[in-house]
Amino acid sequence: MLTKTKPSIRSLNLDEIKSFLESHGEKGFRAKQIWEWLWQKSVTDFESMTNLSKNTRQLLEEHFTFLPVSIDSFQVSKDRTIKDAFKLADGNIVEGVLIPTDSRMTACISSQVGCSLTCKFCATGKLARIRNLEAEEIYDQVVLIRDQAKQHYDQSLTNIVYMGMGEPLLNYKNMMTSIERITSPDGLGMSPQRITVSTAGIAKMIKKLGDDEVKFNLALSLHAANDEKRNQIMPINEQNSLDALAEALNYFYEKTGTRVTFEFIVFRDFNDGIQDAQELAAYCRRVKAKVNIIEYNPIDDGEFQQTLPQRLDRFKAVLEEKGIIVNVRRSRGKDIDAACGQLANKNEAILKTDSGTVLKK
Repeated sequence: MLTKTKPSIRSLNLDEIKSFLESHGEKGFRAKQIWEWLWQKSVTDFESMTNLSKNTRQLLEEHFTFLPVSIDSFQVSKDRTIKDAFKLADGNIVEGVLIPTDSRMTACISSQVGCSLTCKFCATGKLARIRNLEAEEIYDQVVLIRDQAKQHYDQSLTNIVYMGMGEPLLNYKNMMTSIERITSPDGLGMSPQRITVSTAGIAKMIKKLGDDEVKFNLALSLHAANDEKRNQIMPINEQNSLDALAEALNYFYEKTGTRVTFEFIVFRDFNDGIQDAQELAAYCRRVKAKVNIIEYNPIDDGEFQQTLPQRLDRFKAVLEEKGIIVNVRRSRGKDIDAACGQLANKNEAILKTDSGTVLKK
């Protein structure tokens, strides 16, 4: 948790705000007004709450604070992708990405400062996990990227993916609260069907998603359909085997009716062979799933390489022959280290690169 002298007003629920007001002689209906300022209008200071009296605003100021997120810098790729370095109230930095395509505007947001999972192909996995993000810090990323989409491309945000820094299911409560605020009619009002949470695979938490009967989409970062290979690149698999994940995902499907998406990065001469594709097809027969094949985006250590186009095409063909729904997701923002697996808070590099446009706010 953050060290702070006053609690954040956005850490309270509506009933708690109402109780606070009434205990200080204020009208309880003011809580709804405050709530709208916080979650519909997305203000981050009390003075902006113009339908409250000066005394009420002063009361809130004396007892509460905000933990606002700001854009420290951002960079525009040649393909129009925008990577943001978000500065948190405690000075930490996380990254998020606006991904524009012809049909959608997607916000890729972070759930933790750093990550504890140490996946070998991911730049974020090489950072230490410093802390979980608060629900309001996750929410603020969405608001800032939404405003960016309007400002730069005059388009509304259409989709949100929890695929930035960190493992969302290891920050379960704050992740769920942020989605509630984003989807609620008295929040941002976005459809949960336009939100995807991506996990490296934590079986018990996937079952919890099922128990909570979530309405958003779930993606599993798979990348290998046998335990030996997956253990090599994703240490979390040692405690969450493919068998355990299959059981959890089937439970999730039974509870929610939502088909999972397997994300599968193809690495040259590691998991891009015919046998790898056949193993993935067999795993898809155990779990109702579709597959997104993802191009590998190189990181500094050079341990893995991008597969060859002909090998990727052959891999895809094997899956399609088995009746699997397959999409190849082309990476965007690679020239500014904004693509999948590249988020690593390389702030000095961001400010020095000439491959895109760097703007300091």
